[in-house]
Amino acid sequence: MNNGIRNPILRYGAYAVLIVWSVSVLYPLLWTLLDALKNNDQFFRHMPWALPDAPLLWSNFSYVWNKYNFDAYFLNSIVVTAGSTLLGLLLAATTAYVLARYRFRGSGALYLLYIASMMVPFILALIPLFFLMNSFHLINTKIGLILVYTSSVLAFGIFVLVGFFKSLPKELEEASIMDGASYFGTFFRVMLPLSQPGLITVAIVNVLNIWNEYIVGTILVNDPTQYTLPVEIGVMQAEMQYRTEWGPLFAALFFTIVPVLLVYIVFQRKIASGITAGAVK
Repeated sequence: MNNGIRNPILRYGAYAVLIVWSVSVLYPLLWTLLDALKNNDQFFRHMPWALPDAPLLWSNFSYVWNKYNFDAYFLNSIVVTAGSTLLGLLLAATTAYVLARYRFRGSGALYLLYIASMMVPFILALIPLFFLMNSFHLINTKIGLILVYTSSVLAFGIFVLVGFFKSLPKELEEASIMDGASYFGTFFRVMLPLSQPGLITVAIVNVLNIWNEYIVGTILVNDPTQYTLPVEIGVMQAEMQYRTEWGPLFAALFFTIVPVLLVYIVFQRKIASGITAGAVK
């Protein structure tokens, strides 16, 4: 640890803080899994955070998957998340590239407008958003959700990618144009591949936000066949208010948590490298 913290007290103190932080993050996940293996009798006889009795009820997972048609809701979430992420990346990358590499009247104001939109709570736009989507007949449709989620993550993508595109050498563009490439060819064949770390960072953050989104899905979707996973879990909890099946409910939560957890574990290094890459020129 020649380049790390030299003072042993500070070093071990940092280790202790990281361990406590890791436990505080991992414990709710473990608690969710353990509660998914219980029945109602165990919830009422023991403390909620007690270990489950044997045998473990792994059947709660298949019960939720089959009875509540979780395969359909899982597919809805995948379609909406993937569509919003891909469309958001395309729009954010093209917009950020123009704002970062070209100067025109109003470009600075346009960039500031995008950044300022990140400071406005999205919940304030829900009522006009509902009437707007209803006028275009996009209520209860996956396309409607995709368009709304794309617009909600666009500003963040532009913010990250503008800094990233500014860090790329201009000589690459000049060499590409001198070789006969068009502006579109330069962007898609040269600049876009080089911005892969930034694109991956934006994609991962967008996936995490869209996959877990609940409020917009509740407002714009009331057709059960179009529910995403967070909306269906909310509906399950409301339906169970007089007969709550706690084990299956926690199993449903675990189904929702695991995909985004795996995405973060696999790409966690890309998030840090992508954010810092755009800050270093």
